[in-house]
Amino acid sequence: MSRSAACPHRLAHRRALRYAQARPLQETRKHGLSEHGESTPATGTWNAPGKGGAQADILLTAPQDQVPLLFIEVDNYHETAEEIADKLEKHARFFRRKVKDTDGRERPMWRPRWTAPAAWSGDTTYPPVLLVFNRIGERNPNRTIPRLRELTRHLWVGERQKGGHHHYDGRIPIVATGLKNLSQHGPTGPVFLRLGRDHMEPLREAIGNPRREAADARAREETARAREEYRAKVQRAAREQAAKKAAEREARRPVCDGCGAKFTDERWKATERVVWGASPEFRPTLCGDCDRRFETDWEQAWPGEKHRHEERDQDQAVPEQKAGGTWLSRFRR
Repeated sequence: MSRSAACPHRLAHRRALRYAQARPLQETRKHGLSEHGESTPATGTWNAPGKGGAQADILLTAPQDQVPLLFIEVDNYHETAEEIADKLEKHARFFRRKVKDTDGRERPMWRPRWTAPAAWSGDTTYPPVLLVFNRIGERNPNRTIPRLRELTRHLWVGERQKGGHHHYDGRIPIVATGLKNLSQHGPTGPVFLRLGRDHMEPLREAIGNPRREAADARAREETARAREEYRAKVQRAAREQAAKKAAEREARRPVCDGCGAKFTDERWKATERVVWGASPEFRPTLCGDCDRRFETDWEQAWPGEKHRHEERDQDQAVPEQKAGGTWLSRFRR
């Protein structure tokens, strides 16, 4: 005879207890709370589950309250730690199971059925499982929980990081609480113990990874600070390079032979042969003011001689022509 048939009153009591345990979670309920149980088929299909799967007592989905997906298991301290661990193993097999989606790609079987982020609190974990204990059975919780922690360590243990926090990628957040504490404090009270931790937390923190969130936030701040420091360093180097080039250019700036003043940029440019075929100034060693005074003094001393002097200088600058044509005629065939 099955256990359910032998103890119908116990089965009825468990069902009633499931509903009672759901009430304290109602404040997190906005989108979904399944109180009839959910199959987690490790084999078979949703409609025809095969062997090796489990049946979640309650399923909670409240993403707006930061509880995207939560499987809830109820125990009145009638089950042994080994029995509870076996049920968690079945959940793990279901979470790891992959099926082909409509696009032909393999995805975890549970994802198309329920909406949950790919990463939660920084970790790519499997959905969390909440164990709600009601101390009316004969089992001693002081023995059950430590033994359960030992049996399921491979399911929940994280990878310790340099900063002291853990990464729980590919692990199941397994959280335990008591019905009495849950009824008194609700999901926001520090009455939830995640296996692997040594302190009570609110539900949101227990299924999440606050220490990783803080470490990731610090890492982002450090990255932003390093990026800003690098940007400032590049800008500072650019300014220093520009100042160096300006100083080197200033050191090359010509000085007027007449008055000793430095050339302006305009005068400096005018005294250089910047375009092919352009003639430099006739007095490139003088600044603009001294050059103009030279022209004025010259015109006053020798009126009309300026242009003849310029034409003579230009004639000297033209290459000597050979007999029979210009110096370009040798390129003509």
